[in-house]
Amino acid sequence: MRSYLILKLLVIHLAVIGFVMIIVWLSIDTLAAGYFVTLMEKYNISPKPAHTMFVSAVHRYLLWTFIGAMVLAVVLSYFLMRKVLAPLTQMNIITRKIAAGDFTERVPVHTKDEVGQLAKAFNRMAESLEAIENLRRTLMIDVAHELRTPLTNIRGYLEALNDQVLPPSTQTFSLLQDETLRLAQLVEDVLQLARADASHGNLKVERVDLKEMVTIAAKGFSQQLSEKSIALKTHFPKETPMMDVDKARMTRVFRNLMDNTIRYAPENDIVQIRIDSRPQALRIEYINENKELTSTDLPYIFERFYRGEKSRSRQHGGAGIGLAIAKEIVEAHNGTIDASLHNNIFHIWIELPRENSGDSG
Repeated sequence: MRSYLILKLLVIHLAVIGFVMIIVWLSIDTLAAGYFVTLMEKYNISPKPAHTMFVSAVHRYLLWTFIGAMVLAVVLSYFLMRKVLAPLTQMNIITRKIAAGDFTERVPVHTKDEVGQLAKAFNRMAESLEAIENLRRTLMIDVAHELRTPLTNIRGYLEALNDQVLPPSTQTFSLLQDETLRLAQLVEDVLQLARADASHGNLKVERVDLKEMVTIAAKGFSQQLSEKSIALKTHFPKETPMMDVDKARMTRVFRNLMDNTIRYAPENDIVQIRIDSRPQALRIEYINENKELTSTDLPYIFERFYRGEKSRSRQHGGAGIGLAIAKEIVEAHNGTIDASLHNNIFHIWIELPRENSGDSG
């Protein structure tokens, strides 16, 4: 590719040099030679021999100049263009490596011109591809790890039943059903995560009342609240702006946040939901006591399949995908999601920009 580009640039240079050469040649033949003859006649000098000598000398020097210009153009094109086009050559080599699955290579950036900017953009693309590939590998490993436990349990029970080591009973079938439901829930969570990933730029936006959506989502967990004797307290402003969001996906966010809040809240606790209408954003916050998470867990709670205190959190169920789904959906709405932990009081909130409300003031 480099040689081909250098050849094209060289041809352009030679074409310009040739064009200038022809213009100068014709100008001398049609104009300068005529002026020279007139000057000779003015001083009574025979113009023919002098004219022939003048034109021959000029043509000879023009030819030498043309040859020198071509040599200079070839040398400069080879060395200078080779240096300028080196990043493009490296991009071509690295592109082949990326196509073969190696995403670690980067193009060195030594300039700030268009080629340097292209190299920076190429490196950003390579970094994104590497991140996506790492995420894909991690996702496959995590999914396989999550599937292994219930499948191993189901296999063990079925083998015991088949070998008549374990007698068929309602309890055994109930355990098998629980493990099967766990598998089904994991598959559904992975599907929802894939849909959340694809939600960027693919939202079905409509104007909704987020306060009403939060309330309806919370009511869907009344049974879980009752089973753990958890009291739900809401702190909503009298009026909240109507927001333009994807109703189905944001409902999923509120359900995931509510599920996470109740799942890790201790029994006889109080769960709070706050909505604050701020000048730049609408903030929805969930608050509960959480003794399982630590400050070291906070940077990772939105990562896929991450669960704080994993050895104990398995009893709560779930695969650690809910908050990752919520993060993808909120960011697709140009919002933010974050969390904090102080004295075992866990706060998790989302903020959606007020521009989604269609209210400038």
